[in-house]
Amino acid sequence: MEATSSAEVVEQTKEKMIRAVTHAISEFANFRTGRASSVLVEKLAVEYYGSEVPMVQIASFSVPEAKLLIITPYDKSALKEIEKSILSSDLGINPSNDGSVIRLAFPPLTEERRKELVKLVRAKAEEGRVAIRNVRRTARHELEQLEKAGTIRTDELERSEKELDKLTADTIADLDRGLAHKEKELLEI
Repeated sequence: MEATSSAEVVEQTKEKMIRAVTHAISEFANFRTGRASSVLVEKLAVEYYGSEVPMVQIASFSVPEAKLLIITPYDKSALKEIEKSILSSDLGINPSNDGSVIRLAFPPLTEERRKELVKLVRAKAEEGRVAIRNVRRTARHELEQLEKAGTIRTDELERSEKELDKLTADTIADLDRGLAHKEKELLEI
């Protein structure tokens, strides 16, 4: 929906930034301590008949015990591609393929592995920050278009840009609080 006032642009931007933070924090949930979870692999892209699809679309998952995840493809011909996808991911776990299912055995978390997970979570947080800044840049562009069209005055543009900067800083601070919480959770033994 095209915004017709600076207030609309700021409001839409706020909603998009909140969604970016929510998405980044939900990505943090992919990094779990102490337990195998299908969330870790569901979104991995797998080459399947010439196109990339999320693993969740071509396989089912089960967790028979806390440290073991079993991936059962609906089509056995996809086993090799699923295995390749897991190996190329940043999970750091070697899959065991028995010809019908893939087993992922999650080792107990060492201090080194915990630090690796923290790095991965920080990378997701940085992706979130970039998304937030991209939303701000798009909003600034929309505001400048409104000013060029004569819909808003220059002083209103400047006020809205300051509001966007404050909104961006607050939203990134929310993301950083979520990151700090997840880091603390990962580093606890």
